[in-house]
Amino acid sequence: MIEVFATNIDSWSKARKVLNQIREAYPDYLANFDLEDCDKILRIETQGIKIDTKSIIRLLNEMNNEALLL
Repeated sequence: MIEVFATNIDSWSKARKVLNQIREAYPDYLANFDLEDCDKILRIETQGIKIDTKSIIRLLNEMNNEALLL
């Protein structure tokens, strides 16, 4: 399963912090950013596990970032 989010992450240092938090909270998720995209894409992939999109959005919000499910 793959979910894609638009974010307001504008630097690799912020992206690394978010990725570290996602990996810690959700070890079965594979996450990466495409900061070159105009939507500053966060892409999360799993093998057969449903992605908890609301928790991902909440996690980014708690880190003073924004995310919208695309």
